[in-house]
Amino acid sequence: MIATPDRTPLPRDFFDRPVLEVAPDLLGRILVRTTPDGPISLRITEVEAYDGPNDPGSHAYRGRTPRTEVMFGPPGHVYVYFTYGMWHCMNLVCGPDGLASAVLLRAGEIVEGAELARTRRLSARNDKELAKGPARLATALGVDRALDGTDACAPGETPLRMLAGTPIPSDQVRNGPRTGVAGDGGNGDIHPWRYWIANDPTVSPYRAHVPKRRSS
Repeated sequence: MIATPDRTPLPRDFFDRPVLEVAPDLLGRILVRTTPDGPISLRITEVEAYDGPNDPGSHAYRGRTPRTEVMFGPPGHVYVYFTYGMWHCMNLVCGPDGLASAVLLRAGEIVEGAELARTRRLSARNDKELAKGPARLATALGVDRALDGTDACAPGETPLRMLAGTPIPSDQVRNGPRTGVAGDGGNGDIHPWRYWIANDPTVSPYRAHVPKRRSS
């Protein structure tokens, strides 16, 4: 029998830890997106950790910028960025105020509000694909830069909130190189900081980094 997910909001101190502790602990947790059209709940199945100044793959590696300001703020806030000129991706800020680290939400299972998510993800062939990948996840939830800086731990009504859900036992958690990140993969996996639930059908496929070719 599957246990009913815990609907208790996650406290701020859950996020006020090293990013490599928070990332795998987010698996199985529930993200609730509240919209005027209704709520959507997502069970997190895949994440990636980005360790700020210690991580060349992080947006915050070279210091604070207007784009990354949220990452340097208090834990438990949402960092949303725009990529490839068309997609948004969502992260949760971790660690103490001033040390920029965050967890990218790569994939999840829509457990409430699938009807609404389908209207945003018309190309999804089935519900398992609604949030299978970080851009798809943000699109399904209706997350864009307007939600950058949202406090997911704030009391009262908030557009994004993290709930305790059902944590995943360690023997069901897998980890490996991050998708599309230079230095992750190949013969020297220096940052195997992608975590996912073993055998979960909503987890996105791994793709190694492909260096850009210089034009002749």
